[in-house]
Amino acid sequence: MTVRPRTPIDLALAPVAVEIDMNLAQLRDLPFDEIGYRLDLALDRPESSGSVDERCERMIASAVRNVDLHGWEPCITADHARLRLSGGSASLDIGLSAEVTRYIDAGV
Repeated sequence: MTVRPRTPIDLALAPVAVEIDMNLAQLRDLPFDEIGYRLDLALDRPESSGSVDERCERMIASAVRNVDLHGWEPCITADHARLRLSGGSASLDIGLSAEVTRYIDAGV
């Protein structure tokens, strides 16, 4: 079954998802102990609290860096394994990686 766009925002989902996936690809295959360092470099600021919420926010900020979201809203899922884009007539989950999930879960 083909899903057709129902709203204008739906037309932007594919390019937004591809750009976010390309940004996440730079973090997915890194070892656990290098993810925080790379986020510090990409965001030009270190972690302040190291909390799970802060790590989720930093992961989102890195993923959407230089991406025009066209109204799509990113969030990290409750299990910290995916970045979800919502806002149109559907939502899309983009997988992180086991190491990224472990990094987020290791927050204070």
